[in-house]
Amino acid sequence: VDARTIAAMLLSDVGLKPYTDTAYHNEELKSLTRYRFDKVKERAKLKSSIARLVCILFPELEKLVPSLHIASVYALLEEFPGAKQVANTHLTRLKALLETASNGHYKRDMALEIRNAAKNSIGSQMPAKSLELQHTIRLIRELDREIDEIEEQIQSIMDELHSPITTIPGLGFRMAAMILAEVGDFTRFDSPDKLLAYAGMSPSTYQSGQLKNCYPHMEKRGSRYLRYVLYNAAKYVCHWDPAFADYLAKKRAEGKHYNIAISHAAKKLVRLIFAMEKSRQPYCSAA
Repeated sequence: VDARTIAAMLLSDVGLKPYTDTAYHNEELKSLTRYRFDKVKERAKLKSSIARLVCILFPELEKLVPSLHIASVYALLEEFPGAKQVANTHLTRLKALLETASNGHYKRDMALEIRNAAKNSIGSQMPAKSLELQHTIRLIRELDREIDEIEEQIQSIMDELHSPITTIPGLGFRMAAMILAEVGDFTRFDSPDKLLAYAGMSPSTYQSGQLKNCYPHMEKRGSRYLRYVLYNAAKYVCHWDPAFADYLAKKRAEGKHYNIAISHAAKKLVRLIFAMEKSRQPYCSAA
């Protein structure tokens, strides 16, 4: 930018603001939260692949464990990626692996149950799929490490921002960080309605001549990341905060579909967040 351009900007009526530490933190936070969002999405796809491969190689396993995506199951499948491999394993070896990976939760009985299921399994013996399963588990573990590292950076920035919205029950630092990152400077919005519009959560309006109609569905413009996190945050807040739980129950009692009721709760949450960021006061439940 040359001197003439700078001089023209200074002489204009454009409201120029200095690049503050808060602005820097917001930019960093946006990069980190979006990066984490993409990593989590990538991990979710890999977890779907795990379920697909287990269905091919050892379908009975899923009914024996609370989830396929726990440390003990991953340890089992990485070492023995298929029913045949599990069936041919010595019980002592299987017990030791499961007991170590589950921190003592699974013992000999579980090892025996899994091995018996493997011996009678209808799963296919496919070396290529077994290799894919092992590699997928390793990729998930690597993503877990990367996500943890990203979250450490996010937490570090959040500790400096001291945002009051982290005091809202159910709103963890990850979701709070994503909301702050996507909104940025709250002083840009002079009302919660402006913030709702920015998030694409205002009812869409159709106007033709004298006819004006307001549709109940959302505009779905603005930041998709912000809209995503607000809807998901509303679910958690409604679960943990009595005032929001009552509000959700009220909307459901009015006959509204769950998703519609959650959208109302999300709007209520936006208004609360707006007020808290303006006042810088911690959350105080109305219930």
